[in-house]
Amino acid sequence: MFDDLQIYDRRDRMLVGLADVALRAAATLGGLAGLDALGQRRRRGSTPARRVLLLRLERIGDLLMALDAIAAVRRLVPEAEIDLVVGSWNEPLARLIPGVSTVSTLDAPWLAREEGGPGFASLLQRAAAWASRHYDVAINFEGDIRSHLLMARSRAPVRVGFDMAGGGPLLTHRVAFDPTRHTAWNCLRLVRAAAPLLTGRTSDGDVPDQPSMRPTLAPPAEALEHVDRVLRDRGVADRPLVGLHAGGGRAVKQWPPERFGAVVGRLASDVGAAVVLTGGPGDRPMADAARRALPGAVPVVDLVGDADLVSLAAWLARCTIVVTGDTGPMHLAAAVGTPVAAVFGPSDERRYAPLVISHRIVARRDDLPCAPCNKIRLPPAPCRNVTPACLDGLPADRLHDAVRSLWDEAGRARRPGARS
Repeated sequence: MFDDLQIYDRRDRMLVGLADVALRAAATLGGLAGLDALGQRRRRGSTPARRVLLLRLERIGDLLMALDAIAAVRRLVPEAEIDLVVGSWNEPLARLIPGVSTVSTLDAPWLAREEGGPGFASLLQRAAAWASRHYDVAINFEGDIRSHLLMARSRAPVRVGFDMAGGGPLLTHRVAFDPTRHTAWNCLRLVRAAAPLLTGRTSDGDVPDQPSMRPTLAPPAEALEHVDRVLRDRGVADRPLVGLHAGGGRAVKQWPPERFGAVVGRLASDVGAAVVLTGGPGDRPMADAARRALPGAVPVVDLVGDADLVSLAAWLARCTIVVTGDTGPMHLAAAVGTPVAAVFGPSDERRYAPLVISHRIVARRDDLPCAPCNKIRLPPAPCRNVTPACLDGLPADRLHDAVRSLWDEAGRARRPGARS
């Protein structure tokens, strides 16, 4: 039942499906239908939207994969006020996005890794304040019934979003999410559907069909200058840099960190590079395990727990390549244009591959019919709190070959160690 919903937990799928039934009943009785009709009347043949609300409440990578779509909204309505709502963890990056008028935060507990946070009633109360902004169009890049409820509190007459995880009756315009295509592609598809509603014209406004694969985020000049000063102080300013992010963010995505260290150490020894070790405070055990696998002669700049997202963007921009798993820093490296070699296990690279032209993906064992399961938030029972078979069976030599190939390619496109 409710097999149209892309929710892999059966119980959750049933609850969301029943909630959609109730919402459809409310719309039939007039609770939502009047607002839907008003929105369609206001935007058909009207002038361009003056105020636009964008929601991207998810994690680091999710925001970065929406950058092309956010840029497309700005191109469609160059004079509009565009307000972006993100999780507080993404606020520093969101403030770097060109074309966004205002950034505000809303921490959804179902998206935060930390326990606790505001209850849903509190979130609904905060979202109700959006109504005072009188938005013409609201777009939710997260297809979730809960965030659609929050968007509905804005009382925007046009509300566009995905309906794959419920909440379709809360939207005036639904867009199907294609799980076989990249998240950035789906985000662009959402904007393409919203284009006539944003512009008041019948065309899609030439919204791109594909993500750009070009740098979409520029670190501030002062952050880059700080990186250069640190490199000079450490005596490694003349060395090329290899970024290494060994933490997977979740146990189900964690490749053994000592294998990351062995691969990066071998490359760094061969090419005379220094290693930039990144990670949040919780990544310290993985980072230490990776560092122990590095040869003692390889210089290391250890940033674990010490670099905020803006500083991290600058450090990744200075690297010749970055080696990691399917992580937020993978997407951040891609956003600043740095080549990426990434290990993928249970997550689907068709949806989450780094958006940079020069990249390599080393994916799971090919003999596992369950992979990629893409069950990241609720892994299958045998894969909880352990390295899943799709990653455990992946040998370090496969990543090394990919990393060396990427290094050679990056060297042809950019002089290693050059500061740009």
